[in-house]
Amino acid sequence: MENEQNHVSQLASPLMPWIEHLCQPPFSSAHFSDEAKLLMHAVLEAMQNGNSCIDATEDQVTLLHNLVRRGETDQQAIAPFIFQDQQLYLYRYWKLEQVVAAHVARIKSQQLKAVPLSERHLSLLSDPQQQKALEMVASKGFSIITGGPGTGKTYTLAHIITVLNESLPEIRIAMAAPTGKAAQRMKEALQNALSSPALAQFDLETLKQLQPVTLHRLLGLGTTAQPRFHARQPLPYDVIVVDEASMLDLSLSQMLLAAVPDGARLILLGDANQLASVDVGTVLADLQLVPALADNRVNLITTRRFAEGARIGALAHFIQDADPEHDLLTEFEQQIVVPSELHAIDLQQIEIDHVQLQYLPENILLNDAQAYYDQLMYGYQGYLQALKAGKGDQDFNAFVQQIIQHFDDYRILTAIRHGTFGLTKLNQQIEQLLLTATGQVKQGDWYIGRPVMMTYNDYQLGLSNGDIGICFLREHLGQRRFEVYFPSLEKWVLATRLPKSIETAFALTIHKSQGSEFRHTAVVLDHKASNLLSKELIYTAITRAKKVVTLLVDREAFKQSLSLRTTRRSGLSQKIIEQCCNLSGEN
Repeated sequence: MENEQNHVSQLASPLMPWIEHLCQPPFSSAHFSDEAKLLMHAVLEAMQNGNSCIDATEDQVTLLHNLVRRGETDQQAIAPFIFQDQQLYLYRYWKLEQVVAAHVARIKSQQLKAVPLSERHLSLLSDPQQQKALEMVASKGFSIITGGPGTGKTYTLAHIITVLNESLPEIRIAMAAPTGKAAQRMKEALQNALSSPALAQFDLETLKQLQPVTLHRLLGLGTTAQPRFHARQPLPYDVIVVDEASMLDLSLSQMLLAAVPDGARLILLGDANQLASVDVGTVLADLQLVPALADNRVNLITTRRFAEGARIGALAHFIQDADPEHDLLTEFEQQIVVPSELHAIDLQQIEIDHVQLQYLPENILLNDAQAYYDQLMYGYQGYLQALKAGKGDQDFNAFVQQIIQHFDDYRILTAIRHGTFGLTKLNQQIEQLLLTATGQVKQGDWYIGRPVMMTYNDYQLGLSNGDIGICFLREHLGQRRFEVYFPSLEKWVLATRLPKSIETAFALTIHKSQGSEFRHTAVVLDHKASNLLSKELIYTAITRAKKVVTLLVDREAFKQSLSLRTTRRSGLSQKIIEQCCNLSGEN
């Protein structure tokens, strides 16, 4: 009975009109059964969930008639669906996997002249895994450096590029990340790492001028979504570094890899335990599964961010090791933190990072939720005080920098957009608390201190999806007007020029927070988030914090987030294995 109900709901799905269109001339004149249409629906639904394919049998595939081709035998044939290795794809994602695999094999197989490493070079890094990463990049064209929070990925990178810069005259280095915020954090972390005393003996002027950019800017993606740099016109760099590689989807990976020139080194940095890309693909995770790439990857394991006794590091390990067969909440309370009422935390007084936990009651009416909104506002008290102080005679530029610093101290993260503790309601409630506390009245949508986030790429304004700015009243030609400052771009934009779709950003979805880092994060999970929760989601949320994690969570939702690991269907790792075998056979 349940299966019949599922079939009825799927046949009424918004995807069905597209499927019906495919089942008619000129695409096909065959008759397609409901089973065939449900199979097509399963493929499209899987794509929406980030999978590149689904498992299928030969008998199922025959139902699709001439709408499907065999990937093994019909290499030149194009059809809406491709069947290969018992997996059914949309042609687009099958082809993307093919191209990504070919470029991975190409870059890996390059015979680059190894950079000679002296004892002086190796002594720059004391950790054996970090030394191994240096040796890997020095000798190979393709390098993957992974590690959890605080394991020194950027620190290691800084020492690696310092050695390359000294050994290879006039080397050209590009640094990029999937989002503007991640690129900004990469820049800050790199500058800090280059100030290492061990590097004082080197000429670092060129390296200190490196400006990490978004991958979209690196590749020259414009309004046509066609990259300026590609296989026929590759990037003009000798070393290309990409941070937050767990965010790479199949489409962006294909464009990046195609644009890597022969003879260049590609270095991917990332944490394989974080959330996969929003779009289709789990590229970094798939690369971990390829035996032929074992010599092209190093996983850093020594954590330096968290002091002995620190709770955030312990929490990250607990999430990864949590066994769903155990009583997870009891173990969590015994090993990490006992639940209590949330309280305000002075970040200046925190010496060892820690975690606080409060459980939400099962049923919360909107009127009853105000107390929780007030608690979530605790983290913005420093921001409020800085806004109030700005009403005096303070230098405007100093005021702007102080506001940015306080805003980046704290962020509220949620898994969902709607509901009592969804993104929309959280932003509305925090906004109202701020307006009341500062005595401001909104002018249209704007007020001093409104944080906003772009929701798409606007090439005319030079802003990317995920870029965050803060609104100020700024004097221009004797008039004061609302302008938004985007710190990652060091750019001012008139508020009236920004799109209506721009979102207030006191709270972010956990997906949108990826690539960011804050001193304090508040993670809110209510029961409505249950269908979206996973280990990767909660791990990504808590590892955004450097000092404090506040958990305001529904018991069952939290338990689920500790229990479920996300798995996506993909054929990429197998394709890379085959491509690497083909190339080694040719050689």
